[in-house]
Amino acid sequence: MQHVQVFLLVAGAVAVTAVCRRRGWPAPLVLVAVAIVVSFAPGVPRFEIDSHVLLEFVLPPLLYSAALSSSYRDFRSSLSSITRLGVGLVLVSAVAVALAFWWLEPSVPFAAALVLGAVVAPPDAVAAAAVGKRLGLPRRVMTLLSGESLINDATSLTLYKVALAGVATGAWALADGVLTFALAVGVGVAVGLVIGWVVHAVRLRLDDPVVASAIGLLTPFAAYWSAEEIAGSGVLAVVAAGLYLGHTSPRAGYATRLYEEPIWSTVDLLLEAFTFALIGMQLPWVVRDVIASDQGLRHGIVVSLVVLLVAVLVRPLYIFGTSRFDHLRLRGSHRPPRDSLSPRESAVVSWAGMRGVVTLAAAAAIPVTSAGAPFPERATLLLTAYTVAIGTLLVQGLSLPWVITRLGVGSADETARDAAQEAEVRVATADAVHDVLERQRDDWSRDLGAERADELIDRLSGVWRARATAAAGLLDPDSADERVPDEPAGTGPSHRPTAEEGLRTQRLRRDIVAAQREVLMDRRDSGDLDEAVMRRMMRELDLEDESLASSWLTRVRRT
Repeated sequence: MQHVQVFLLVAGAVAVTAVCRRRGWPAPLVLVAVAIVVSFAPGVPRFEIDSHVLLEFVLPPLLYSAALSSSYRDFRSSLSSITRLGVGLVLVSAVAVALAFWWLEPSVPFAAALVLGAVVAPPDAVAAAAVGKRLGLPRRVMTLLSGESLINDATSLTLYKVALAGVATGAWALADGVLTFALAVGVGVAVGLVIGWVVHAVRLRLDDPVVASAIGLLTPFAAYWSAEEIAGSGVLAVVAAGLYLGHTSPRAGYATRLYEEPIWSTVDLLLEAFTFALIGMQLPWVVRDVIASDQGLRHGIVVSLVVLLVAVLVRPLYIFGTSRFDHLRLRGSHRPPRDSLSPRESAVVSWAGMRGVVTLAAAAAIPVTSAGAPFPERATLLLTAYTVAIGTLLVQGLSLPWVITRLGVGSADETARDAAQEAEVRVATADAVHDVLERQRDDWSRDLGAERADELIDRLSGVWRARATAAAGLLDPDSADERVPDEPAGTGPSHRPTAEEGLRTQRLRRDIVAAQREVLMDRRDSGDLDEAVMRRMMRELDLEDESLASSWLTRVRRT
């Protein structure tokens, strides 16, 4: 019956999420609230999910999807700040929470308190990124939030495993923990890059977007499980593979990109809805376990609220206290000083500390027993972790839009810069299109005759000249004509193209799209085009390619 219960839970969570998306409500909070109410209904059983299911089947695809949509260049440019938050802040938060819990629960081993610290340390940037995107946060802030969420998961889960081992053995050595962390980082990144390279090589040789998308769905699990089998960080393996494949995806087939985007959006919705609903279903049972414990519910609530306060306060103290270290440059980081966060932007980042799926999944994965004995104060640990997750979503998540608006943090300058970049690139792509057309003119002149070749080429040339002129006019109205190729002379089309000429034109238009795509990737790789602008323009080309492919198939069938 458990599979039926899980299905009903997922179906109900999706229904609630659909209502929330339609009305603009915060889905995580509503899901938890509705699930708590449902859990009190007569006949509703206690949901017990294997701890390995959440960490090995729910977490990898969520991380992989986030990494795919992240920018490798932006990630690298902000590596110093991302590491400061994704590693340093997680460790400081974990230790601070562990010390607070240990102080309130002195009978609990410090390793068990550190398990709680590792669970509640990593913020989830999904909610913050959604709010920031809607309100127009600067890209450097969005990059920092998304990059932090990718790295801090690996840091917290590695610390989580070290602390669990300490609970099981009764001993915990700092040197062993550092060595374990270093090994996990190195092995995890290496495994992720190798798997990413293999998957990319396979995709380049595939002409079937359905199969390529299926391989993409398997990739996060292959990366996670492979790294975990050889003492690496499965989380970092997934992140490395996702960043690599996201960066190289423009060189794969356009159809794969169009197929994968809705697939991963659907997977994200299903897994996040399931996780938050599961927590809501489990929370009343956790409360009952705390009531049945020696300390009682009142003590559990006090502990939970104190830990919540510590978790919320540590973040701004750390961010403002270590802001000067942003001027340091780690190997591989090349962020210019002008991209350092302003005090207002740092305040927004400080308040964007909502906990989410990773905290909830790791908390639910705390084992019932350790080394044959009950896990120390597991019920109180779970109640505290859920309180931190729900409390930060409620307090920080609901107030973050007000904080952003109140501080006046926006991306007006970036919007203007993006428009200028896009105009520059459209002029550059027009030059590339002009070169393709002129090369094709020579080839068609031999096959169709010079006059007919000019007629067909000039029909396409006029369209691209108009686009280039419009783009150049945005940059400099006085010199627009100097920025675009001269329109080739021609007599203009005198009759409709034949079937053969239509197929030739169709192939030429696909060559034009390919030339534009190369310009976008070259500009992105050279640093002259932001990833967000590149992906927006790349999607336009993908949709045009898809339209041309459909039109080409129709013509072939008719002939």
